Amino acid sequence: MFLLTITLVTSSWCVNLTFPPSFKFGAATAAYQVEGAWNVSDKGEGIWDRLVHEKPWKIADGSNGDVACDSYHLWERDIEMAVEMGLQMYRLSISWPRLLPNGFANYISEDGKNYYNNLIDGLLKNNIEPVVTLYHFDLPQILQDLGGWANPYISDWFADYARVVFSLYADRVKTWITINEPLGVCDGGFADLAAPGVVSPVGVYLCTKNIVVAHAKAWRIYDKEYKPLYHGQLSLSSLFFWFYPSTRTEEDEEAAELARQYMDGKFSHPIYTKEGGWPPSVEKIITQNSIKEGYSRSKLPPFSQEEIELVKGTYDYFALNYYTSRLVRRPRPGEKIGVWPFNGTDEMGLVFEAHPAWELAGAPWFSIVPEGVRDQISWIRQNYNNVSVLVTENGFGSTDHGLHDGKRSQFIKSHLEQLLLSIKEDGADIQGYIAWTLMQNYEWYSGYTFDFGLYHVDHNSSLRTRTPRDSAKYYASVIKARSLNVPIK
Repeated sequence: MFLLTITLVTSSWCVNLTFPPSFKFGAATAAYQVEGAWNVSDKGEGIWDRLVHEKPWKIADGSNGDVACDSYHLWERDIEMAVEMGLQMYRLSISWPRLLPNGFANYISEDGKNYYNNLIDGLLKNNIEPVVTLYHFDLPQILQDLGGWANPYISDWFADYARVVFSLYADRVKTWITINEPLGVCDGGFADLAAPGVVSPVGVYLCTKNIVVAHAKAWRIYDKEYKPLYHGQLSLSSLFFWFYPSTRTEEDEEAAELARQYMDGKFSHPIYTKEGGWPPSVEKIITQNSIKEGYSRSKLPPFSQEEIELVKGTYDYFALNYYTSRLVRRPRPGEKIGVWPFNGTDEMGLVFEAHPAWELAGAPWFSIVPEGVRDQISWIRQNYNNVSVLVTENGFGSTDHGLHDGKRSQFIKSHLEQLLLSIKEDGADIQGYIAWTLMQNYEWYSGYTFDFGLYHVDHNSSLRTRTPRDSAKYYASVIKARSLNVPIK
């Protein structure tokens, strides 16, 4: 293992610390994690509703999102918080089972429709741009019962759902995300790391193809029917840790690139490259593994030529979720590879590990590596036609739920520094930065034990009282000054 030759940045570096006039600041939430009201009105059951009620032992503290931050009732307070920080963007997601209770487009919930109308209109009245995600992990359970993301018909179901959402809100929403973190949906959802909690090495790849096609169909609808009217932009948000080679050897350099192609390229290569289709290196290995494992065909379903053309070019920008980085190498003789993101990917024969010099946030997998976001953006631009980037998630997770969170403020600062370097040194087109998350919310399998919030939420209070942390005040000062020349208190 070698010490990475990365440049650490401090507030004294020579590049101007002021953000370009076009750069926007925001914060994000997701429906299941904040809304609560899981069975209010005619809302349908979602896959997380089913999982947390039937298998509460899977959640670190046995909790659920039945009430969460109660944003379904407290959405006006959420907007107040965004105003207090001076946000220019607020990323939210639509709950598919809240808007379409039976999963299909033949019935639209009036209460669900009005909830999102009120939230979107309230943001716009306060000059805050809504950034809307169509799917953030909350599939209607009725569709999961039909196979969920492993059923090829889901690309049409998702397209129908997308058309409903566009028809209701596209006149006011200019920035869209179709699907959040497909790696988490597929590799997580079919490895029991997330709902629906299915374990299937075949399901992972059925999901991978279906989610790419679903995104493409939704993008085509927007591009043809709504973009000419409202001139918005739409993409799919990508999560993958940035990967550095563990050593300078050619073998580890290749391993790091393979990790990038597996973790992100499965979803990005079909969309952003001129040739389309699966990343060749990934497709080759999965096919070889499938044969060795006795399958009659590759676990990774091929694209037809028609599907390749359908998917290629279905983007307007690159939506990037970045949290951390990993070193990558091949396993040593006899070494067992654990489950990603903690140890590696057995499919590709890769081991992930942290550099000993990297500081940890609040979990063993969460190394603080701000330089990774700059390197990741450079790789994206190099591989995907110098695409414009919007950082749609970045945040500091901790088990410390107090108000004085200087480490979170430092995390924000160090990552924003790297974005400024990307813009001013590398020439990157970065539209803005959306912090995860606006408030202390329900964090999936971690329940309420692990926390990214800029605002503290008292989950023991029926009022779900929200209180700004030091990080919220720091972020607000950066936004107001449009500069990193402000102190962390």
